[in-house]
Amino acid sequence: MVPHLTTALTGPLQDLEKHILNSMPQIEHWFRSQWQEHAAPFYTSVDLRNAGFKLAPVDTNLFPGGFNNLNPDFMPLCVQATMSAVEKVCPEAQRFLLVPENHTRNSFYLQNVATLQYILRHAGLDVLIGSLIPDLPGPLELPLPNGGTITIEPVKREGNRLGLNGFDPCAILLNNDLSGGVPEILQNLEQMIVPPLHAGWATRKKSQHFACYKEIANEFADLIGIDAWLIDPLFAQCGEINFQERQGEDCLASNVDALLQKIGSKYREYGIKEEPFVIVKADSGTYGMGIMTVKDAAEVRGLNRKQRNKMSVVKEGLEVSNVILQEGVYTFESINEAVAEPVIYMVDHFVVGGFYRVHTGRGVNENLNAPGMHFVPLAFETSCSLPDTCAAPDTPPNRFYTYGVVGRLAMLAASLELEKSDPEREKLA
Repeated sequence: MVPHLTTALTGPLQDLEKHILNSMPQIEHWFRSQWQEHAAPFYTSVDLRNAGFKLAPVDTNLFPGGFNNLNPDFMPLCVQATMSAVEKVCPEAQRFLLVPENHTRNSFYLQNVATLQYILRHAGLDVLIGSLIPDLPGPLELPLPNGGTITIEPVKREGNRLGLNGFDPCAILLNNDLSGGVPEILQNLEQMIVPPLHAGWATRKKSQHFACYKEIANEFADLIGIDAWLIDPLFAQCGEINFQERQGEDCLASNVDALLQKIGSKYREYGIKEEPFVIVKADSGTYGMGIMTVKDAAEVRGLNRKQRNKMSVVKEGLEVSNVILQEGVYTFESINEAVAEPVIYMVDHFVVGGFYRVHTGRGVNENLNAPGMHFVPLAFETSCSLPDTCAAPDTPPNRFYTYGVVGRLAMLAASLELEKSDPEREKLA
């Protein structure tokens, strides 16, 4: 279920990639044992950065948008993996209610919702789209970039079940990350909700995720005999931040300085000549909001008004009071001379594809999830049919495999994170 794909990098494989490729049998055995102990999220996307000397996840999304950016060749993989995921949610499921984000002006996001509906329908489900938009009077048909349309309808609750007029679903699939909190209409339902409500950004913290990832990365590194730092970004966390009131600057500056020193020490250990940097971002939230690149602790002191405004709020206008400070990982991948980073998509515990996020206006040490980005789907390798072009010594290695491994490590960390934060588990404890 790991497709063989082309990537933007065409140079010699780095040592890390070689080591992972050579360890493939024991890696796959280890993953199989992990999925017997942990439940995979329904779907996941992971942003990776490949610096050559280091390949690490920098963000893990449990409500991924962007299925419309996958290569159409991936659809059979998506459908097959979705069948597996649905069987775990509700083995006899016939009807799913897909609940998207409330915004309706982003037509590319709506294309993602339509693609999800297509995948679920081909997995054998009757799927309608139910909206949480307040006061939506009735069905609303919206245009899509590909010329089609999508219909959303206001959700209705009867007792402890959520549905639409004349449509009673077996389960509810959220493609809404709940940044603004969990609405009352979704609470205490008898239907299965995936991902679970505690996976939303109202309660989830990136620092918790990367603490879990550190556990997973250390175990994996011991398994194949590598330094865990090669796949794990160092991080720290600062709470009680108020950018507008300039509160928490000392905490921020001291942690940035300590983190830069740790990164610098690893760079010297590996003879890396690049300049260390740190990414400061909101500990909750997505859409690339509330992010800054820092190379010196002094840069987080005395931020100007524009910088403070940028860092103080994220999606849904929520104020930032906690930040994660993450080791910056360079991306030395490019497409048509524009900086690129791979994004890996998974359904259940299977890799189903990915794409490159590309930005012509950003540098190798900057966040690419910003206005002006575009996407380039990863493609299957050209099939080898002629012996003279596919002789064993010259067969191109499956470079995407390494991305899939690190993406699955992040997904496994998300499984661990959700287990630890499950309110039902806390009640039992």
